[in-house]
Amino acid sequence: MVDFSDFDTRNYPTVDVRTGYAGWVDTYEQTVEDAMDLAVLAQLALPAWPEVRRAADLGCGTGRTGAWLRDRAAGGLVLDGVDLTPEMLARAKERGAHDSLTEGDVAATGLTPGAYDLVISSLIDEHLADLGPYYREAFRLARPGGRCVLVGLHPYFIMAAGMPTHFTGADGADVAITTHVHLVSDHLTAGLAAGWTLVEMREAVVDEGWIARKPKWEKYRSHPVSAAYVWEKR
Repeated sequence: MVDFSDFDTRNYPTVDVRTGYAGWVDTYEQTVEDAMDLAVLAQLALPAWPEVRRAADLGCGTGRTGAWLRDRAAGGLVLDGVDLTPEMLARAKERGAHDSLTEGDVAATGLTPGAYDLVISSLIDEHLADLGPYYREAFRLARPGGRCVLVGLHPYFIMAAGMPTHFTGADGADVAITTHVHLVSDHLTAGLAAGWTLVEMREAVVDEGWIARKPKWEKYRSHPVSAAYVWEKR
């Protein structure tokens, strides 16, 4: 396994995921760029979003992904969210995109097995020490023919930038949240071992839009920044 500490150039004080996202909740929506995840989801050929009738949003956070998905659903979507951090769930509840919200681990959700057309997760895999439990739980939740979509930071970008997931606290100090590096091959190995079939993958790069938002990223022009995996339960 690749260890993020071999690449870390920031050396910020680091906290666990639950503590970190509780501290980030007030500024999260203003600091996470849709280009990192939602724009990549929009480019996928699969799934056909309007056809999704029941979805599990694992690591739902403040409800960004859930709201994006509901906007694309044809109506009648049942959307269940799971997240580790109560403060993030409170924001998701305020947003109102989910039918149910559960505080829990994405690897052991307690949700109904075989019930979902779609299991979706955004910007969570860098916080998982092991991908296997996540992919196994997603497989358990999906119905036959159902899909799992996971989008997150590209492992190359985490290594090249040497930048952990982090936020600026109320005192103005930067705080890192425990970050792991999972190579593309780690995703493929874990997903296939859980029983999934990969049906689409997309890698997004730092383009003009990114550089307009973050001029300092000029040095990363055309470098991979995000990756999305689409799996099917056959």
